[in-house]
Order: sequence, then structure tokens, then C-alpha cells
Amino acid sequence: MKVIASSIRKGNVLDIDGKLYVVLTAENIHPGKGTPVSQIEMRRISDGVKISERFKTTDQVERATVEDREFNFLYEDGDGFHFMNTETYDQVQVSRDVVGNSAPYLQEGMTAKLSLHDGNPIALILPQRVTLEVVDTEPVTKGQTASSSYKPAVLENGARVLVPPHIEAGTRIVVRTEDSSYVERAKD
Repeated sequence: MKVIASSIRKGNVLDIDGKLYVVLTAENIHPGKGTPVSQIEMRRISDGVKISERFKTTDQVERATVEDREFNFLYEDGDGFHFMNTETYDQVQVSRDVVGNSAPYLQEGMTAKLSLHDGNPIALILPQRVTLEVVDTEPVTKGQTASSSYKPAVLENGARVLVPPHIEAGTRIVVRTEDSSYVERAKD
């Protein structure tokens, strides 16, 4: 199915010259002068090669027919990541290439969407936000204002994020999975 380049989002699967690519990042750029463009970073599914393409925002791009299904994350082992279909209870194994940078945010029992092409998993879409505990952060420096000064913190999954000064080790926070950014203190 043909779509305009400006509507392409992360996780979409494109068919370019008969090869399938999963979109890693998509950004629409509107320069002061000239034509607006869509900058798309993609990974070729067949061999994992990453490429970057620039399209005019009005260009037509072929979007591959994929089926998005809800799966529960079960566990990770040496073979990859294992998910279970929430409707049929069938299990599917997903390679590390497909999971990519999302791996630290996978939690046992988490529901995520897998994009399947001919029954093979080709892309993973996580929930937008996850709740994690801060395991290590710097103490607040006297005189530091809460206006714009953030400090580094390490989460239970090993990810590093910047948090406001009032967040201490042991605090549960909500993190945006797309860019590993702090959203708010968890309300639990």
C-alpha cells in the first residue's frame, strides 16, 4: 500500500525495491527555504544493514503488508527473546536484531506489539511508558535549583536517564521507552 513519506512512523515496515526495511526513526524536516523532507533511518530485515534515506514529504512510499499482534514477553535466553500470542497462546522467538535498543525495557509479562510479515516477527513496538526503580543516583548538591538541572541516574534495567534533583535511589519513576527520558514519579 502506498503512503506519503510524511506519515511514516517508527516501527513501520517499508518495501523498497523488493526488500523489507523496518523504520528505526522518522523525522519530518521543514527548512526555512526549500522543500520539506522526511529523514528516515531503517534497518534491512534480511541482513540487518542500517540505511538512512531522505524523501520529499509528498513522495509515495510502499508500505509492506504486516500484521500487528499483541504478545506477552516471557523470557530471554541465548537464542533470543520469547513471546506468547495473547489470543492463541502460540510462542514465537524474536532475534536480538529485531528487539534492538528495546531490550532493557522488556519486563516479564509485558504486553507489546509484534509486527509479523508472512508469520515472521520483523518489528517490536513497546508500550510508550514503563515504570522502573532508580537504583543509583548522585546526591543533591546544595544550591542546585529544580528549574533545569537534571542529574544522571541508573535504573534497575541498567539504563541511564536524567532525572530531577528530588529523585533518590529507591524511587519508582515512569520512563518514555522511545528516547529513555524521565516523564514523572510513579504514582504507586
